[in-house]
Amino acid sequence: MQMNAYGQPIGEPVVGWQPRPRPDVQTLTGSYCRLERLDQACHVDDLFMADQADADGTSWTYLPYGPFTHLADYTAWVMDVAAQPDPYFFAVVDTEESSPTSGQAVGVLSLLRVQPEAGSIEVGHIHFSPALQHRRAGTEAHYLLGTYVFDQLGYRRYEWKCDALNEPSRRAAVRLGFQFEGIFRQSQIVKGRNRDTAWYAIIDAEWPRVREAFQAWLAPDNFDTQGRQHSALQARR
Repeated sequence: MQMNAYGQPIGEPVVGWQPRPRPDVQTLTGSYCRLERLDQACHVDDLFMADQADADGTSWTYLPYGPFTHLADYTAWVMDVAAQPDPYFFAVVDTEESSPTSGQAVGVLSLLRVQPEAGSIEVGHIHFSPALQHRRAGTEAHYLLGTYVFDQLGYRRYEWKCDALNEPSRRAAVRLGFQFEGIFRQSQIVKGRNRDTAWYAIIDAEWPRVREAFQAWLAPDNFDTQGRQHSALQARR
């Protein structure tokens, strides 16, 4: 434990630290998907069509916007968020040749609350259409973004926050390697409702193990000819 001249415990020094760059990448390419900087002209029609498969709109319950029943409303939302540097939005483009949606944008996610001085950044505004849910491409999208955050930008901390009542999101965070850190009570009001926020994070010391598990899980030999996994992501970790 580090102690100062007054006998007080203090944090370990962060030697040679420099503020990290802000996100600026346009494309991240994997084996099953490609992340592209969200663009109204390129992505809005695909995304809106893919989202219509969620007929009851339950995938939007915990987000502060949506569901969108009219293309014009969704287009306006995309144009607004795509113009912002924070959140920095990506479209997830399906690239699996055997997929019926190959070549189409089927989900979005973003990097937000960017703090270059502290080396902290968050993934959020995640909305995957039914065409992307429970598929390798969805997991790979998170792997690509994590690799960009830690290995290219050099951030120290990667956060995931969600409504504490959103059990699917909380399970996803744990599956992807985020560690639970606690609940901030009454942190927001979303769609007129109270939101307690559950916090999760991966730090840079944990990332090599998380990255290795992603790579092993995404390897072709982890799947049978029908695309079913031989071992789970958490088991690989």
